[in-house]
Amino acid sequence: MARGAMRGASADALAVLTSELESRLQGGADASRIGDDLFTVSSVLRSEPALRRIATDASVDSSAKVGLVTEIFGGRVDQNSLDLFGSAVSRRWTVSRDLADALEHLGEVAVVRSAGDDSGRLADELFAYGQTVNDNPGLRDALSDPSRSQDDKARLVHSLLDGKALPATVTLAQQALAGTYRTVAAALATYQQVAATVHGQRVATVRVAHPLSDADRQRLTDALSRQYDRQIHLNVVVDPDVLGGIKVEVGDDVIDGTVANRLDDARRSLAG
Repeated sequence: MARGAMRGASADALAVLTSELESRLQGGADASRIGDDLFTVSSVLRSEPALRRIATDASVDSSAKVGLVTEIFGGRVDQNSLDLFGSAVSRRWTVSRDLADALEHLGEVAVVRSAGDDSGRLADELFAYGQTVNDNPGLRDALSDPSRSQDDKARLVHSLLDGKALPATVTLAQQALAGTYRTVAAALATYQQVAATVHGQRVATVRVAHPLSDADRQRLTDALSRQYDRQIHLNVVVDPDVLGGIKVEVGDDVIDGTVANRLDDARRSLAG
């Protein structure tokens, strides 16, 4: 399922909840535990329509909703996670599904925060794993196969990443199996964007015919950071089809200076 940007009351609620999460994390709350808890809570909300309707019903008293979620989840999740959930059900939501989406997003932010100073490594690992999934049809099919159990898919993820990646990377790779994004690859790409945003960065994907030297990577990173007035996290994809030159994608912006693109332009001009 693809997720769009929240609007109206939901956007306002998410902004407040994000600030509350940051305050708790700065106060020493366990980011990894909160992330796991919020993934669990969002999953329960999606699987229990009756609970979701009550939790987002503006006509139900907030204290009653807080009491309900405390009765259901008290003792099952960390108190910080429970408090965030209680705050979430006390707010207005534009559509009911936004509550589960918001809690899942907060879980993603918490897991990113759990990586601490390894945020750059986390982003790189998410990108590398996403490329592995994209480039391996057998793996991609195995992770999306509805006939395979979630536990089976989780074991596959662990076999690929355990001992090779950060715990936060493994957690997000498993969460990508939840089916709340259109594909596993789309989920991983979103997580990398979350990781960049949490640390005030933007992500640039660069396609080149040959690997960049460290010096060239740094020059390109510095140039893009100046252009976008924000630190850039660089993903480099070696793609022989570009023939030469470079293609840069930053959000919706595309700068295509590849030889392949120039040849296409020339062909179109001749055809015209």
